[in-house]
Amino acid sequence: MIGGDCINHNEVVQISDAYLLPLVSELYGLEGYEFKPIPAHDGGRNVVFTCEKEGADAFILRISFLPDRSREDFLAEVEYIRYLFQHGGSVSDVVSSQKGKLLEEIVHRQHTFFICLFVKAKGKMMVENHYRYREGVPLSEYFYNCGKVLGKLHEISKGYTPVQRRYSFFDKYNAEYIDQLIPDSLSLLKEKMAELLKTLEGLDMDRESFGMLHFDFNDGNYSIDFDNGQITVYDFDNSCYGWYMYELTDLWTSGVGWVQFEPDAGKRRKFMDDYFETVIEGYKSETSIDYSMLDKFPLFLKITLMEGIVDSFEVMRNNGEAPECDEELAYRIKCLEDDIPYRGFFDEIYSCEHPFEYVKRDL
Repeated sequence: MIGGDCINHNEVVQISDAYLLPLVSELYGLEGYEFKPIPAHDGGRNVVFTCEKEGADAFILRISFLPDRSREDFLAEVEYIRYLFQHGGSVSDVVSSQKGKLLEEIVHRQHTFFICLFVKAKGKMMVENHYRYREGVPLSEYFYNCGKVLGKLHEISKGYTPVQRRYSFFDKYNAEYIDQLIPDSLSLLKEKMAELLKTLEGLDMDRESFGMLHFDFNDGNYSIDFDNGQITVYDFDNSCYGWYMYELTDLWTSGVGWVQFEPDAGKRRKFMDDYFETVIEGYKSETSIDYSMLDKFPLFLKITLMEGIVDSFEVMRNNGEAPECDEELAYRIKCLEDDIPYRGFFDEIYSCEHPFEYVKRDL
C-alpha cells in the first residue's frame, strides 16, 4: 500500500485518478463526466470531487478513507440525509448507485474506500461571493433563513427513527476521552470541561430537545441561491445526536464574523443581539424550542468552545503532530479556564485587530 498502513489525502487522490474514479463512473453511470478535485481544508477527512457534464445535473463525489469510522457510521449518515430530503429538508440529496445503494465500498490493496455521491447544491458559498449577500436585500433575510433552515432540519429530526444509528454527544465528549486527548499541562482546562459535562448530564434528552444534528452548520457547509436566498445544506460528516440548543447556539458563533472588526464592544453586542433575535425568529417559524433551553444559552456557548478545543487537538493528533497551542487555541482555552462569557466577544480580552487570539502558550 502507498505510504504503509496509513494513507494521506494526496495518496488517495493518486489512487482515485488511477483506480477509483473509473469504478465510480461505472457504479453511478457517470460516463462522460469530468471529475475535478476540491482542495482539502485543514482537518478535512475526505477526498472530494465535483462531477460535471454539459447539459446534465452536477454532483459531488466523496471518498472517505480514514479507518476510524465503520460502514454503519456512513450508512447512518446517508440514511439521515435521505430522510431529511424526503421530508422537506433543504439538503443536498444522496444519490443511489446503479445497484440502488446509498453507500458503495471499494477495496483496493487491502484498504476500504467508502463512496457517496450527492446532488450538487444550487448557488454558491458565502465566501465564493466575497461575503456579499443578494443585491438590494438586507442581511437580515439571510440571518432569518439560516434560522429557518436549521429549524426545519430540527423539526424533521424530532420525528426521525434511524435504522442505523449515529453516535451520540457523550460517546465522543466524555471525561475519559478528553483526558487522553488533551495534555496534562492543561489540568485546569480539563477540570472545567469535566464540570461542563457533568452539567450537561442533568439536562433533558427528550425528543423535543435532543436528536440528530448536522453538528457543523456554518457557511462553509451550505450554498445560497442568490436569485432567491434559498440555503441548501450539505456535509453531514459530523452528524450526531445532541441538543438542538447546541446547534442553535453554534449559529450565534457564526454571526460574530460580521462584526468582529468593530472596535466598540457596545456596538458588537447590539449587532449580535439583533442578529440572534432574527435567527431565532426564523428558527421558531419551523419548530418550537422551550424557554428553559434558551436560558441555557451561556452554557452551550461554553460547550461550543469545548468542541472547538477538542477539534483542534484531534486535528493535530490525526496529522501526527505534537500538541501545540497557537493564538486561536490559546484564546479558546483562556475563555473556558477563566469563565469569560460570550466567548470573550464583549470582554477586555478581545481585540478587533487580532480577533479571537491570545498569547501562545507552551504545553
